[in-house]
Amino acid sequence: MLTAVDVRDLMGRPGTSREETVIGTVEGLATELARVPEDAPIRADLLLESVVEGILVSGHVGGRWSLRCARCLVGFDQPFHLDLHELFLSHPDEDADAYPLGPEEQLDPDQMIRDVVGVEMPFSPLCRSDCQGLCATCGGNRNLGECPGHEELDQRFAVLADLFPDLPNLD
Repeated sequence: MLTAVDVRDLMGRPGTSREETVIGTVEGLATELARVPEDAPIRADLLLESVVEGILVSGHVGGRWSLRCARCLVGFDQPFHLDLHELFLSHPDEDADAYPLGPEEQLDPDQMIRDVVGVEMPFSPLCRSDCQGLCATCGGNRNLGECPGHEELDQRFAVLADLFPDLPNLD
């Protein structure tokens, strides 16, 4: 959980700003192939600026997510560094694209960081760009080498093999 930031000193003083660093964890942020580990800290370096409407928050969020390759299913970790620019209002409308300030003018960065990280989380992560994936026949990881005991026939030539079943197999 990320701690709330007191912004009373900025409210009603447009043009004033200050920097704030927030470090904490975010729980339950996961998809089938990607997640932010609940024990992994997330660091947010924020610039809080007072504007007429409320508090404008900009900065960077960094941490790591645990991913599972969409092709070979191998797990791996990867760091992330994301930019954010969000507005916090005392009394936002339901239609407003802004976050509410908490009681006693507290800025709670938790939902904002969840939204920023969740939107950027990889949908189909790859362990490497040339990942070969899993063998369709035996399920072996093709990145570790050729699968023993079976030959992969190019499906475009499967009809030819049926036409000439008596030909020897040329290995």
